[in-house]
Amino acid sequence: MSAHVFADTATLTGRSLRHILRSPDTIITTAVTPIALMLLFVYVLGGAIDTGAGTAAYIDYMLPGILLITIASGIAYTSYRLFLDLQGGIFARFQSMPIARSSVLWAHVLTSLVANLVSLALVVGVALLMGFRSSAGVLAWLAVVGLLVLVILALTWVAVIAGLAARSVDGASAFSYPLIFLPFVSSAFVPTDTMPAPVAWFAEHQPVTPIVNSIRALLGGGAVAGDVWIALAWMLGILLAGYTGAMLLYRRR
Repeated sequence: MSAHVFADTATLTGRSLRHILRSPDTIITTAVTPIALMLLFVYVLGGAIDTGAGTAAYIDYMLPGILLITIASGIAYTSYRLFLDLQGGIFARFQSMPIARSSVLWAHVLTSLVANLVSLALVVGVALLMGFRSSAGVLAWLAVVGLLVLVILALTWVAVIAGLAARSVDGASAFSYPLIFLPFVSSAFVPTDTMPAPVAWFAEHQPVTPIVNSIRALLGGGAVAGDVWIALAWMLGILLAGYTGAMLLYRRR
């Protein structure tokens, strides 16, 4: 991107971030559901779930899945905000101004990145209060953050497509429901080998499982094996498809 595009994107991102600062309940609401699920699974269901992790705290096992649910909840607001901008005529005004067209979408994507990182920090903070502990070093934590950033960017571009294609407010955010559900049919909360064969096959071959396994291994100080490469392949593929689809749809609109 040229310097002109960077400047336009920075300006529009600042506009979106100011809206969030004026309404911080968006970030709080995004974090509430994952925190409630964390409390439920740890203090109500955790004692009955055998993860095969020995004496390791159940919260250490299930936190990666909770982080992905946090992201899935957060990106729904990107689609919602984008839809409102379209309906409010903001996009039409921007198109009449001498600004880079792609900067309008990038501003929403970067705003989503910042808001989701704040929500993730809140969830991790509560997890620490609940007993979460990690033996990961600085590099492992940076790898976890990098992987989560990639997940946010990939799913946010999917949210952009939903926001551009939606015909109602409900339709703009409804796409996130399957994304919130996917961690429940993965290795996020129980080992996949405890599931019925057809469900286990699906759980082992959908993108959430390698992402969860990679984050869990990094936070536990273990080897990530081949899961991290599978996770990266999934996320880069979704990112490329989402970005391409969003740009094509935006130009058509």
